[in-house]
Amino acid sequence: MNKTTLGFCTLAAAGLAAPLLGIYPTILMKCWCLALFACAFNLLLGYTGLLSFGHAAFFGAAAYFAGHAIKVWGWPPEAGIIAATLFAGALGWVFGSLAIRRAGIYFAMITLALAQMTYFVWLQMKFTGGEDGLQGVPRARLFGAFFGGIDLADNMNLYYVVFAIFLAAFCLIYRTIHSPFGQVLKSIRENEPRAISLGYDVEKYKLLAFVLSAALAGLAGATKTVVFQLASLTDAHWHTSGEVVLMTLLGGLGTVFGPVVGAFVVVGLQNELADKVGPWAQVIMGIIFVVCVLAFRRGIVGELIALARRTGIRRA
Repeated sequence: MNKTTLGFCTLAAAGLAAPLLGIYPTILMKCWCLALFACAFNLLLGYTGLLSFGHAAFFGAAAYFAGHAIKVWGWPPEAGIIAATLFAGALGWVFGSLAIRRAGIYFAMITLALAQMTYFVWLQMKFTGGEDGLQGVPRARLFGAFFGGIDLADNMNLYYVVFAIFLAAFCLIYRTIHSPFGQVLKSIRENEPRAISLGYDVEKYKLLAFVLSAALAGLAGATKTVVFQLASLTDAHWHTSGEVVLMTLLGGLGTVFGPVVGAFVVVGLQNELADKVGPWAQVIMGIIFVVCVLAFRRGIVGELIALARRTGIRRA
């Protein structure tokens, strides 16, 4: 059994056992949703080399779409989540078609500008509830047409559904980065002119990576709406875009498990610090981030991998 397989089995076992050990399921579900969001972002930045400052646009758009579809249109939760994911992917195609024409900081600024445009759209549109958000999204039965389905009103049932969604998306991301497509993305990240010289349509690969990342970010946002029965402006705010960058860098950019670790660390710190220091939590989080960037530039998982290499342990 190689190291990656062992890590995946450990992740799956920990996810299955966590709520049975007395950990509050709602906090765990928030962690898995944000871990998926961070993994989607890592696919774009860590493996393609594209820094987006506007990924909250896809997270928030899918959150609103899923909430409206389930609450107002009466769609079952699985239909709402799938449709919201496709909507986020389509929005990603629009944004990506505009943004990939530029590189570096210009690409990042274009994504930020587009995300802020969508933020003000959600703020002004009536169906979103404005600053109050889209509240009261019902937790209907999952696959209700089949033998009664799964009752999502039960927190434990919902937890395992959320965890299953995360695992499925995580496996898709892992398969993508280890496929020929993923190898091309890595070559673009390392040396784009050489990838062009080898005959690859770099813009097409960048756009596909952007759309896939946007769709997976949307899946995280739609799932989060079902969990909290709420879609709010916070989901689409630039602060959320910054938070996912923090999670990815803290856990380990360009590593498979880094974003998951980063998401759990950030959510854990937020919950602990919010109870103890209140509004100073963000200041302390900023200090921790600065220290980690200066002292552990590879992130938590990246530093562990580097340590394993230095001690002679072969990386899987």
